[in-house]
Amino acid sequence: MDPSDTKLIQDNLDNDPELAKLWAEHQEMEKKLDDMNQRLYLSTEEQIERKRLQKLKLAGRDRIEQILGTLRGPDA
Repeated sequence: MDPSDTKLIQDNLDNDPELAKLWAEHQEMEKKLDDMNQRLYLSTEEQIERKRLQKLKLAGRDRIEQILGTLRGPDA
């Protein structure tokens, strides 16, 4: 994520509960995916879970981007 986006998120976490929730979930999923990606082998169930987490993380990131677009305003 772009450093300016990260700063905008950090600046607005207290003002926007949805953004705070999405950001916390994003961070948690990123950590879980990093842990999974460090493993040499994933079981079939773990591979399915990894794909599920990737999709959820992407959907959350899309929503975060929508919120950031609103925060930046129409001129951005």
